Amino acid sequence: MACRLSRAAKRGRPVPAWIEHALWWQVYPLGFLGAEPEAAPEARIVHRLPQLQGWLDYAVELGASGIALGPVFAASSHGYDTVDHYRIDPRLGDLGDFDAFVAAAHKRGLRVLLDGVFNHVGRAFPAFQEVLREGAGAPLASWFRLSWPRGSGPGAVPDYANFEGHGALVALNHDEPSVADYVAGVMDHWLRRGADGWRLDAAYAVPDRFWAAVLPRVRAAHPEAYLVGEVIHGDYAGIVRVAGLDAVTQYELWKAIWSGLNDRNLYELAHALERHNGFLDSFVPMTFVGNHDVTRIASRLADPGHLPHALAVLFCCGGTPSIYAGDEQAFRGVKEERAGGDEAVRPAFPESPAGLAPYGWPVYRLHQSLIGLRRRNPWLHRARTTPLHLANESLTLACHHGGARLLLALNLGSAGSDQPAPGARGIELGEGELVAPGGDAARIRLPPRGWAILTA
Repeated sequence: MACRLSRAAKRGRPVPAWIEHALWWQVYPLGFLGAEPEAAPEARIVHRLPQLQGWLDYAVELGASGIALGPVFAASSHGYDTVDHYRIDPRLGDLGDFDAFVAAAHKRGLRVLLDGVFNHVGRAFPAFQEVLREGAGAPLASWFRLSWPRGSGPGAVPDYANFEGHGALVALNHDEPSVADYVAGVMDHWLRRGADGWRLDAAYAVPDRFWAAVLPRVRAAHPEAYLVGEVIHGDYAGIVRVAGLDAVTQYELWKAIWSGLNDRNLYELAHALERHNGFLDSFVPMTFVGNHDVTRIASRLADPGHLPHALAVLFCCGGTPSIYAGDEQAFRGVKEERAGGDEAVRPAFPESPAGLAPYGWPVYRLHQSLIGLRRRNPWLHRARTTPLHLANESLTLACHHGGARLLLALNLGSAGSDQPAPGARGIELGEGELVAPGGDAARIRLPPRGWAILTA
């Protein structure tokens, strides 16, 4: 795939131009393909990745331009406890299966984003097992943050830093230069193999200075690669600037979308969108209403009739949207805070789209319509939003960039809403009655729980 570079606003650092048109379909392969929850020692290779190829046309027809893969590297269980970053998980297949998948995706114009877990590794990671066998004198003991009992020798078990209290996830020592060499090498290897970028898992738990040392090395060889960090809280813009990322995940907006709709408090959504405008001054976040770590949006919303409202916000505001596989079919699933609590949001899919239940297709078609709108208006990638009307249950937003403009009108209430829509000329998507179109006095009359996207 050819590559052009563009300048990120106010940064000066070039970013891949193709990301301006990117829209990801995110897949958690171990769940999607029905892999065993635990990897058996010396397990035989099961060629499941070819099944995922059968879904690529479905993703293209949805309107996606890329596949964001969850973990595909050899791991002990859920994929975030990596044991070998250079080997495809045998529960998914082998290197030939990976190469074939990337080739099939690229043939359809789909980019491939990999999920890199570089904050921690699994306990079965060979270097950590060597530490357990040999003690503090193990060659790679410096890769981990260890505390040894006094007088201990080989065979002693140290205390070790882990990820958020999970003993099975051993934190790496990011102050060790050879860890930086290792991570840079892994990233380079798979980009050379055909991947188009990396999602950096738990990037918020890794010191920014580590990314600042590693990512320039990766970019030097792969200037067209897209590098996005998983960040939940914190100074998004500051992390992007210091770490040298292209983007981070926009959890603030994710939360405000479902929370504002559930509480019928569109002031919360408007506040988050104002902060989102500020982020767009320096980078374009990865936006979403669902992913593999959270309750599905169809289950999260108290009123299923508000699902179109959530999707309309996602596709009308600036950002690089990501759709979690199944959300486009209104899959339901609640994440529980317990061991195995992700299972409901990471289910196995049928062998092909033909096996999907019929009742999800209207939501799929709604996604297609909204994505089509975004394709016709590529400036939405950097669109800011300005409230033109704001109340608890109703909102009219101007979505704009440069000289381009659309209006988004939302009504959460059980009664109809008559709200300002200055400059609106017609209804692009949704339903309602446009009064006095084309002028400053234009208004949109929305039905109960209605929404509309208006040309302006």
